[in-house]
Amino acid sequence: MKFSTTLALAAAMAVAGTAHAATELVIATVNNGHMIEMQKLTPFFEKAYPDIKLKWVTLEEGTLRQRVTTDIATKGGQFDVMTIGLYEVPIWSKKGWLKPIATDAAYDVDDLLPAIRTGLSYKGKLYGAPFYGESSMLMYRKDLMDKAGVTFSGRPTWNQVRDAAAKISDPKAGVYGICLRGKPGWGDNMALLSTMVNTWGGQWFNMKWQPQLESKPWHNAISFYVDIMKKYGPPGASANSFNENLALFNEGKCGMWVDATIAASFISDPKQSKVADKVAFAQSPVAVTPKGANWLWSWNLAIPASTQKADAAQKFVTWATSKAYVDLVAQQDGWARVPTGTRKSTYANPEFQKVATFAPAELEAINSADPSSPTLPKSPYVGVQYVAIPEFQAIGVAVGQQMSAALAGTVTVDQALKTSQTIVERDMSKAGYYK
Repeated sequence: MKFSTTLALAAAMAVAGTAHAATELVIATVNNGHMIEMQKLTPFFEKAYPDIKLKWVTLEEGTLRQRVTTDIATKGGQFDVMTIGLYEVPIWSKKGWLKPIATDAAYDVDDLLPAIRTGLSYKGKLYGAPFYGESSMLMYRKDLMDKAGVTFSGRPTWNQVRDAAAKISDPKAGVYGICLRGKPGWGDNMALLSTMVNTWGGQWFNMKWQPQLESKPWHNAISFYVDIMKKYGPPGASANSFNENLALFNEGKCGMWVDATIAASFISDPKQSKVADKVAFAQSPVAVTPKGANWLWSWNLAIPASTQKADAAQKFVTWATSKAYVDLVAQQDGWARVPTGTRKSTYANPEFQKVATFAPAELEAINSADPSSPTLPKSPYVGVQYVAIPEFQAIGVAVGQQMSAALAGTVTVDQALKTSQTIVERDMSKAGYYK
């Protein structure tokens, strides 16, 4: 009798424990600085929502994209919240793979920057909550420019950037004229190179969806890129993407860097950067046209339709992308470290304006990007540094590998473009774009 009573009591306790067990949210995210900061602030969320525990899966950008794409396409259910980009949100929401973001008056969806909000909406509903947004711009060492007698306008030309790189490059002193992405990937080197092709007057596809990779603008843009990097870039540049170039710049080894505006908050932070007091900013360089010269992107928190924990996921997503979260980061680390590129209220805040010397250039870049009209010739696609079609991930990776090989010198620019043209024609034909 005593034995059976003990069993009954144990069973009751187990049931009670299960009933009150915290919901565990599995969150897939990228290993960028602002995302790492979000993880550090986990205790604040778990204190506010003691019935929810967060489990983080932090991955390098390319690996993250592969993992979350496979999981959501197969309805694997590994993740309850995913960090995905401006590229994925409209495509996945149309497929029914994402749950709409539930927002209330406190969230203030009208506070989101229009370009970012529009890109994350489908049929009037928000399907991705922007954690931080970005465009691209030129970041440079003003001390080196002053010493070399170089001045930049608000938006310099790529030829002016090349000439400046020649004057300030000093490899013996460990300073390279310019750092640019070289690591292959549709969101790595091809993000930059697509904007370069755009400003040289090119496009990925014409109105018949025929790839244009052997066109004169592509040849001119890629040849310029390979030349400037071989002459004035750091060694091993074909392996460098955002994080690698950020580390180089913070160590004082890059004279100039064209990349995501979000980098500005890191390179101007004396806790992270040795040259924080020496940096200045300008718009992304242009060649033939300013159209498509600077990209538009955001990293967003989204909820896969396959999750069984939608209510808890909604609470976390709205918490991490709210005005209150921005205030929390400011309280913990200062206004210079808050995620930017998402909310009007951030840029309007006097405390942010005091410390964010980059803010005007960043906001100008974001507002000037137009994904609906990114190229000088008319194009059939939406997207500045990417083409918003499902096939682009594979296409961008394949072409990125060719461009990286050209930078490394294992193939010529002509060979890389010819091979890329063949690959893209094959993939587009296979996907049924040609009748």
